[in-house]
Amino acid sequence: MCGRALIRGARLASLVMDLLLLFVGLIKVVFGGLVAALGIWLALRGLSRILGANPAEELRQGNVAACLVHAASLVSLGLLVQHAVQATSDALDLTVQNSTLQLLVVGRLVAVAVLHVGLSLGVGVTVLGTGVLLFDRMTPGIDELAEVRKGNVAAALILSAILLVLALLTAPGLQAALNGLIPFPQLPAGTLRAPA
Repeated sequence: MCGRALIRGARLASLVMDLLLLFVGLIKVVFGGLVAALGIWLALRGLSRILGANPAEELRQGNVAACLVHAASLVSLGLLVQHAVQATSDALDLTVQNSTLQLLVVGRLVAVAVLHVGLSLGVGVTVLGTGVLLFDRMTPGIDELAEVRKGNVAAALILSAILLVLALLTAPGLQAALNGLIPFPQLPAGTLRAPA
């Protein structure tokens, strides 16, 4: 009789853990989706102000050049912000696995995650905006942004490459600078954690 009770207890514990992991996974999906939606909104809004173009109008008119630049800005911002989502996800995993869930710990993690993502988005939009402005200043006598608005795909390709390179090269620095904000839980002595 005792053996059956232990088996039922183990099955119940396994079911509870599976449900907890499902719940944590759903939280990660919702968090990532919200960050993506906010990032898309900020990237399109910020770049449209710099370019002096409306992404929806450019799409309607079939301006491939402007849409290419908008697409590159979205990918670039995603590259810059992905570490914020990953760091929050890692901190959530460690919190769930290594401590009892306390409302204060969860609240602190949520507050810091929002701050971390907000700073990542702000820095990302600033880096990309600066890249666009630098691109415009690189070749005196040519208004590259006007060329993109006119549909010049060559100018759009160069600007898109600049945005992607800026994102790829600044993302590690942004990650290192902001990782100190995430409240990783204290791990038990002797537990190894991979360096960030």
